[in-house]
Amino acid sequence: MAHDVTNAGLAEQGRLRSEWAGREMPVLKLLAERFSRERPLEGIRIGACLHVTTETVNLMHVLQAGGAQPALCASNPLSTQDDAAAYLAIVAGVPTFAKKGEDEQTYYRHIHAVLDTRPHITIDDGADFTYTLHTKRPELLAEVIGGCEETTTGVIRLRNMARDGALAYPLIAVNDADTKHLFDNRYGTGQSSIDGILRATNLLLAGKRFVIAGYGLCGRGVAMRARGMGAHVIVTEVNPLRALEAIMDGYEVMPLAEAARKGDIFVTVTGDTAVIRREHFEVMRDGAVLCNTGHFNVEISIPELEAMSRSRRRVRPFVEEFELHDGRRLYLLGEGRLINLVAAEGHPSSVMDMSFANQALCCAYLAKHGRELLKAVHPVPLEIDQEIARLKLSAMGVQIDTLTSEQEKYLAAWEEGT
Repeated sequence: MAHDVTNAGLAEQGRLRSEWAGREMPVLKLLAERFSRERPLEGIRIGACLHVTTETVNLMHVLQAGGAQPALCASNPLSTQDDAAAYLAIVAGVPTFAKKGEDEQTYYRHIHAVLDTRPHITIDDGADFTYTLHTKRPELLAEVIGGCEETTTGVIRLRNMARDGALAYPLIAVNDADTKHLFDNRYGTGQSSIDGILRATNLLLAGKRFVIAGYGLCGRGVAMRARGMGAHVIVTEVNPLRALEAIMDGYEVMPLAEAARKGDIFVTVTGDTAVIRREHFEVMRDGAVLCNTGHFNVEISIPELEAMSRSRRRVRPFVEEFELHDGRRLYLLGEGRLINLVAAEGHPSSVMDMSFANQALCCAYLAKHGRELLKAVHPVPLEIDQEIARLKLSAMGVQIDTLTSEQEKYLAAWEEGT
């Protein structure tokens, strides 16, 4: 099967929208020019499991420019942009297996379709692809040189695999690169999550009590943008340092059991399971809106919400109403999946420019050095991180200072003091 997409007729629309995204991705454009000259991925088969968006199209172009043979499936059943998938499959010649709204069986069938290409390098977002390769297709592991992981949830899973001795090849934690998580997680998740909530509900955020569960970089980004829209932001945390940061940043901090009684809108962004559960549903106000912007749909306990409800209906394209037995109504957005990709278009292209530049350069690094690396989770090499930052600044027309020889000497010395 060369591809499996919803509507091949959307390819031209996907081409145009991908061109539009590419205008905001100058680092990838520079890398495409370099890769076409140097061909660092010549003959390398790359299996990618990512959100299939117009930004991902531009990453696939860079990999192809470097000589790679990429194949792509979706990393989330609801995040695919069908026109982008069609363009990749029909025009760009990338074997693409992704349909918005695909069921779980189709989701994993698509993962296996990409695994059938026998990848040398994997690119993953959430570690479902890597997990399936290790547990269902171990006969393919001998050909794998290494892989990259895009997101916090996936890096956590991979580190657990490495801890248990289950990791069979080296993985690079792209998520942990400064040019990824400081920008993608904070500014990308912040803007796109608010965008998804607004597209799904058309609610006015000004004056709303907006509860954010989790104050990592993604949570900080959501908090920043919600406050910018006039919401009263409440943060819940289990980490005392992050809770203290939230207080110092000017937000109200309290346990979720208390916030559940006050909130109008709830957003989970923790990477953990059953964050909002029965005990919270029981005390929520009538009309409370629930959504998730963490990777998997486990942060809101949907089975418990269903068990507490006497009816369930869809009232808008991405809004489900659960009527509880006591008559209160709670509203779940996007089936509890990533609201920024379910109801909106995901991160802005400008931040994905840096995230996907990390993916491209790390693939080239693995092609050259992967066989030398331990079977562990590795950081993005510092020189790659800094190169991407320099390229991004240059593309933005921003210049910065450089150290003088005297300053470099001072920083390398230990003799000078007061």
